[in-house]
Order: sequence, then structure tokens, then C-alpha cells
Amino acid sequence: MDGNAAQNGERHKRAARPPVRRAERARAPVAVALSEALETARMRVDEFDFDLPESRIALKPASPRDTARLLHVGSDAVGDLTVADLPRLLKRGDMLVLNDTKVIPAQLSGRRAARGGDGDILIDVTLIKRLTGDPELGARWKAFARPAKRVKEGDVLYFGDQLRAQIETRRDAEAILRFNVNGAAFDHLLAETGAPPLPPYIARKRRATPEDAASYQTIFAKEEGSVAAPTAGLHFTPQLLEDLKAAGVETETVTLHVGAGTFLPVTVDDTDDHLMHSEWGEITGDQAARINAARKAGGRIVAVGTTSLRLIESAADAFGVVLPFSDETDIFITPGYRFRAVDALLTNFHLPRSTLFMLVCAFSGTARMKRAYAHAINNGYRFFSYGDACLLERAP
Repeated sequence: MDGNAAQNGERHKRAARPPVRRAERARAPVAVALSEALETARMRVDEFDFDLPESRIALKPASPRDTARLLHVGSDAVGDLTVADLPRLLKRGDMLVLNDTKVIPAQLSGRRAARGGDGDILIDVTLIKRLTGDPELGARWKAFARPAKRVKEGDVLYFGDQLRAQIETRRDAEAILRFNVNGAAFDHLLAETGAPPLPPYIARKRRATPEDAASYQTIFAKEEGSVAAPTAGLHFTPQLLEDLKAAGVETETVTLHVGAGTFLPVTVDDTDDHLMHSEWGEITGDQAARINAARKAGGRIVAVGTTSLRLIESAADAFGVVLPFSDETDIFITPGYRFRAVDALLTNFHLPRSTLFMLVCAFSGTARMKRAYAHAINNGYRFFSYGDACLLERAP
């Protein structure tokens, strides 16, 4: 047990970063500003900032899914393609690792009963994480409740006629909710009452629609538990999977339940001060064996999404061997991290100053990713969850 704990701790450590002289930030157009290499020894968060026009944020997915644009970021150039081109970009023997987590309808619109002369107050709740507890007392969830100032401990929130929850504790916008039902009854009522938990940058601009229930779910989703989609996987279609198989590209699934922390902004000035939210993931022994066999045979491990990449890297030992894993991970990858098992990454375009943009900079190089994002912005690529994708080759 002690040896395993020490090994897990070692997996989550970031490699030491050598000192890098900070480049002076120039006042320049977006394409030039993004192309600057702005790495520092302290890894200030503002080094991962860039200007993104609102018009580049996708509010709806491409249809069909694999017609989304694909920016191929190689060692010395970028190529403008579509996701349907993946079979000719990958090699026979390569393995795509997909996240088979399934998004639950975690967005609830409820009301709090009047207090005093007030009328009922509308409260929006986003479920974050299922908690353990006495099953006889109802399901317990960690959640965001807004407006947070209108609720307090002991309040009861009503979601339709049959589902309700009492607030056990509240700290800022985060609350612990105890529902009136549990198990299959809770899942049934949640499916009837809840809605897809669209990312804030979409939810601010439009309400969820019935189409989102399908659009915000991968075609290989199986294991329920996410409150956000593994968005790189949204681009796959049955035809694309068939074409990949015909091209000799293997596929494997793993599970990482994506938490709402993926949407939280980085509010500190230094990356060392940022606290990552943990997420639960699993790689079975059989899955690990197939991933290792593909790599041993000379194939590349291509993570589909940052969720798959973080899980694989959490499970890999110092030699790049992927071990069975069933645990929480809060791995935080920034430039300087030494990748162990993942050779290429298919991912969407990420928010400025986000942990995910830091991750892709670590994977392909900060200067290269700033140039790639500048190209994407200037050439009309669509950003974020419903946006376009990029295929990243790992920097030496």
C-alpha cells in the first residue's frame, strides 16, 4: 500500500522547470501577440492569455460532426483539414484512446419558497459530484447554486413536482444538496427534470434545447457521471470510426468523469497557486494491456481530448507503461511537464488563461501553440466545446 501511494504521488508531480527568461510583451495585433513565446520560470498565468473575438465562440456543433475543421499542428507547420481527414493523418497501428464517460442532465432550474414578504426565488443548480451517504436519506450531491446569496443552509429547493433537495451546507456558490430520493428513482427524476449542463460561455448566450441532449454527448458514451462533455470526442461519427478501422487505426476507451471545475477560471497570478479539482477516472487491466501492446508494437498513443490524456498520464509509470487505475486525479500539466505515454493529442480550442491551454502548450510548445491559435483565429476556426479541433504532435 505504501509503495503504491508513493508511486501515485510521483505520477502527480510536475517535472522541475528550468529558468526561462521572460520575453517582453509587445502591443501587437492578435496574430503577432499570440505568436510570442512568453514562458517564465514562475509560469505566470497571464503568459497564457490571448484575445479571442466573441464571434469565434461556437454556439452549435458542426453537422455532420466530422465536418468540423481540423488544424494539424506538426513540428514546423500547420495544415487546414477536417476531422474526417483523421484516417489519412494517422498511421496503421496507432491507437486512439477515447473517453467513454456519459454526461448526465446536471442542470436543474428550481425555486426556493418565499421567506417573509418575498415571493418564490428562482435558483439554478449545476450538479458537480455525487457524494456518498446513507442511501435511505436520499442522494447527496455537491453543486453550484445561483444566485448563491438567495439560499442558505436548511433551505429546500423544488425542481418540478416530485424532485426536491435541502441545502445541507453552502460556501459561496458551492453547496451540498440532499435530495428526497435516491438510486434509480433519483436517476429517473433527474432525467425528466434536468437539462444538459452547457458550458457557461454557451449558456450565457442561449438556453439548452432538446437537440443539445444528443449533441452534447459522444456516440460512444457509456459510463454515466460527467457534468461536462469530453468535447474532442463529439467530432466522431459511426462512419469515421469505420474509416479509422479500415485504415488500421485501433481504438480503446477509458473513463474519466469530467467535473464542472473544467469551466472554472484560473484566478491566481501564478500557476503554482492554482488548485485543481479532482476527477474520478478508471483504466482497467485489459484496457491498460491493450494500450501498452499498441505502443510496444510501434503505434502511437493518440489521446482523444485532454481528459483522456490526463488520465493516461496519471496512470503511467516513469517508463511510459500504463498501469490499471481507479482513483481520483488532480494532475495539473503545465510547460515543463515530461510526458510519459501520450504521443499525439486530438483536442478542441481552449479558453485563454485556462488550465487546458496550459496543457496544450506543455504538449506542443508554448510558442508553437500561440502561433497555431493565431492562425486559427485569423482563419475563422470555431472555439470551445462545440467548436473545431486540432491534432497536436508532441514537442521533442
